[in-house]
Amino acid sequence: MPQSPVPVFEPADDVSSKATTIVVLKPAGQEFGPRVAALDSEMGGLLSRVCADPVTLAASGTCTDIFAPPTASARRVIVLALGTPETLDALSLARAGGALAAHLESKGIGEATLLLDPIAGASLSGAEILARVALGIRLRRYRFDLRNKRPVAEVDQAWRLALVGAGKTELAAALARTNAIADGVDYARTLVNLPPNHLHPDSFPDHLDALREAGIEVEILDAARLKELGMNALLAVGSGSARAPRVAVLRYRGEGSAEQPLAFVGKGVCFDSGGLCIKGGAQMFDMKADMGGAAAVVGLLLALARQGSPVHAVGVLGIAENLPSGTALKPREIITTASGQTVEIFDTDAEGRLLLADCLYYAASRFEPSAIVDLATLTYSVMRGLGSVFAGLFSTDNAVAAQMIAAGETVGERFWQLPLDRAYDEGLYSPLADLRHHAKDMEDGDAPYAAAFLRHFTQGRPWVHLDIAGKELADSDRPLGRQGATAFGVQMLEEWVHNLNGKHNVA
Repeated sequence: MPQSPVPVFEPADDVSSKATTIVVLKPAGQEFGPRVAALDSEMGGLLSRVCADPVTLAASGTCTDIFAPPTASARRVIVLALGTPETLDALSLARAGGALAAHLESKGIGEATLLLDPIAGASLSGAEILARVALGIRLRRYRFDLRNKRPVAEVDQAWRLALVGAGKTELAAALARTNAIADGVDYARTLVNLPPNHLHPDSFPDHLDALREAGIEVEILDAARLKELGMNALLAVGSGSARAPRVAVLRYRGEGSAEQPLAFVGKGVCFDSGGLCIKGGAQMFDMKADMGGAAAVVGLLLALARQGSPVHAVGVLGIAENLPSGTALKPREIITTASGQTVEIFDTDAEGRLLLADCLYYAASRFEPSAIVDLATLTYSVMRGLGSVFAGLFSTDNAVAAQMIAAGETVGERFWQLPLDRAYDEGLYSPLADLRHHAKDMEDGDAPYAAAFLRHFTQGRPWVHLDIAGKELADSDRPLGRQGATAFGVQMLEEWVHNLNGKHNVA
């Protein structure tokens, strides 16, 4: 895959005498612990004088370079500020790690030792602190690049980082989860970053090899099988493309997991031109990323499998291209969906809900899951309503919604619950079909109408709809990632599943 080498984290009992760069993880308002005090003594008190400056520790993520005196074995010491113990949490630590990764990269440093002493008043263990900082390093380190002639730069060499300050066994377990999450995020980012001539319905199955290698069962339903299943809505979405739609069915069964699975459904429109209701040029430029929901499901299942999570999870990806041609879906067509319900078509650029309708019904009826979650870059209206801070969440189960919102706050993927009310069904009335596929006025809160439409295909299962439109790409570098794909949703859902502890009691 076209991405930077993955950093290697190695738990260590103490700082090696050969370490050339030491990163001191320092909270504000506390004296040095024994390891850092010993380093300060070796440096003739230089470290304590630097940390006495309020600027050094004022903001979490601040990196301060110290060139060590000849008496010290290390050549360079970096102080990484963690903030005060009471404000230290998983997200602040990850962001501090991201800041450290950017700093190390700017200095051309590929090997370092992270040094942590116990932090009084911290709610997280030493292993958790180091692992969260490591996660931030990995997320910020990810780089996607397809240039063949770019010189191999020092910043693209594999990093090796020793971690000192926690028991090796506990730290190794925490790092296993860290690396699994980062693997899933990296993979999802790469899928979204791939150009549409590299990732499309014909090639998508080939990009699932990492799942197969992780022990996830991958089943591909081709167009003929979709026709047999009556998935005419999905087939209609892709009818204008020379590449036929597909559905990828992913199954992961962790040891000790429940019989009834959790189901995750992803919108995988590899390119969305809008179909016959074609988008304007500016709206179309980023439509290679309209498969961000499917990518997030892939990343989630990879993260669960790589850490051996004790859960039973299935993924259903609806994969298609929405393109204009003589065979493309037309406004006012009436489609019979897999559920047997008929749908009257209007704006062909509202294709995602059609694709999801068949995939949601398939997931609900085949697997009878304890809960269904779908992710989709679905509506412009959720972007207008919530801006750049929150993604939209709709749910038939408020307890599950609250769990997911809390999980999102933990990892920095924020969701706001929006109304899923039967009153919206009135806008989906058609005199000719069971449903019209969006309200008459597309500017009239399209996101809740889309959610209301999708609910008709969930078979009454507990269901959460995540409208992540506008969150799939970042137009500039951020604390936990570079410009490009974000893999939004992977971390929140991994945190949510992790918190379930494999019990799957979502009621």
